[in-house]
Amino acid sequence: MSVPTVVLVHGIRASRSMWLRQLAALEAAGVPAVAPDLPGHGTRAAEDFTVPAAVETIERAVARVDGPVVVAGLSLGGYLVLHWAARTPQRPAAILAASCCTQPAGPGLAAYRRLAALIGRLPDGGAGVNAFMVRRFLPEEARADLAAGGMTMSVMSAALAGMAGVDTYADITRIDAPVWFVNGRWDHFRAHERRFVAAAREGHLVLVPRGTHLVSLVRPVAFNRVLLELVDRVTADAADGAYGTRSSQARTPPTMPAEFGTMTTSSPSREST
Repeated sequence: MSVPTVVLVHGIRASRSMWLRQLAALEAAGVPAVAPDLPGHGTRAAEDFTVPAAVETIERAVARVDGPVVVAGLSLGGYLVLHWAARTPQRPAAILAASCCTQPAGPGLAAYRRLAALIGRLPDGGAGVNAFMVRRFLPEEARADLAAGGMTMSVMSAALAGMAGVDTYADITRIDAPVWFVNGRWDHFRAHERRFVAAAREGHLVLVPRGTHLVSLVRPVAFNRVLLELVDRVTADAADGAYGTRSSQARTPPTMPAEFGTMTTSSPSREST
């Protein structure tokens, strides 16, 4: 059996270091993984962020892999992974899209952009607000992971402006691979969750109890087990090529431990429940 490589795409303002506990869990399980920095973030903070440049980063990371690939992203990273998967000639074995089940458009995005612009005008560029939010809502180890790669406040305006031109629902309908949507039950980015799952050719939904928007940082053990479950599913089905084909839509969805929440499956013709 061919074990897939996992490519992890981080969220806005963060860097590859937000995935340190996922990288450790994957290494312990014998699963190869890479986590690139997006332009405008981490080691590439001096670069301009654009959606095409971010998508090219994912494309290059996947192109270096020999064998099947599972591509996972959270928040901005999740939106970008879905945007990439809808366009790439390199078909992934599966996609894990976390914390990105609200269409990035309309009044919500406009309000978010206005708030980001106001925070960015503060004397420290919003670093103090960001530090307060991190201390208030993230456990100590998660704060250390984020700090290891640094957080870039100046990228907010460019990233949000770029996402205004992304139609995530349309992207999902074009993806020819299984898509697992993983959300914290308390995440505020779930407005179009059912619609997104139903739009996927083979969509599954996992809700993580007590998880918030940064579910991989707040509930890392639960998130890691979901990710490893997806890797195991891809590995088991790689030999016969069943996973991700149209014929596999009728298969029984994976059974997750109760502590990790509910999983539902849907086809393009009906909503999940």
